[in-house]
Amino acid sequence: MNEGQTAQDDSFDDEPEELIPEPELQPAHGNTREDQYFQLLVVALRACAQYKPMFGKGRKGGLSLEQFQEMYRADSFYSWVGLDSPLMYAAHKAAGGMTSIYRQLGIGGEWIFRNVLRDSLGLSAEQATWSYEVPIAQGKLRKLTLDGRIQFDHVRNPMIRARVQEWVAAAADQLRLNHKMREQIKGVVFEVRQGYKSKDSKRQNADIANASNAYTNFYMPVLVLLSTQIDQDVALRYRQAQWLLLTGTTHGSTVSSTYAFCREVLGYDLARFYQSYTSQIKAELETVLKTLLEV
Repeated sequence: MNEGQTAQDDSFDDEPEELIPEPELQPAHGNTREDQYFQLLVVALRACAQYKPMFGKGRKGGLSLEQFQEMYRADSFYSWVGLDSPLMYAAHKAAGGMTSIYRQLGIGGEWIFRNVLRDSLGLSAEQATWSYEVPIAQGKLRKLTLDGRIQFDHVRNPMIRARVQEWVAAAADQLRLNHKMREQIKGVVFEVRQGYKSKDSKRQNADIANASNAYTNFYMPVLVLLSTQIDQDVALRYRQAQWLLLTGTTHGSTVSSTYAFCREVLGYDLARFYQSYTSQIKAELETVLKTLLEV
């Protein structure tokens, strides 16, 4: 979800780094569709290497080691007990950087998923996203954007459109939607996360509001997890709020498995993509981890 997007996992730093914009995929000679998807993930992951802890100062870009030591040495107590140590800075950097990795994996996964929607269903960038506005203070409006959308009448291929509609009917059975709602649904909207282990009530409340607004606009809300990491209490709350929950299992039905949905409904094997590029992704992640663990 853009504009006030929530973190992708448990946070060690109250001030997440500024979100980077999604890069535009430029067709390049010799590059496959998968090469372009991989580059999206690379851009997201490499942003983690620039992470610097903010130490509650809210300074854009975070503090360098020198700035950190200057601040902590000016505090008598922190200086007395040794919190101005470079190792303390490294610990903050590693902890906040870990959160950044989870967050950026989720963002990169979101970019890939949205492009899979576009490429597999023939959607434009505008058609593949959905937003709505909510009132805030002083009569102003805030725009919230979800991570993906399939609207039936946007899918030009009749066979693919019928396949999507059949899947939505099965999902409606899973959610036990009433007959009137089933007749009104015109598509689905997606929130994409790498995983969801946090019990952050603020994030859950925002997503429940998203679901309510989706149904108001006749879309079925779907939470797409790339991994199987979700707290069962959180999963239950989302299901009670009428979210269809897809988790990152490589087996199961299209109304329970992210990868089964991609393979059998969208016609793209997303699991195979990640498996095919696993060595390259691991190499990128290891480089980022080494950078974050440096003082």
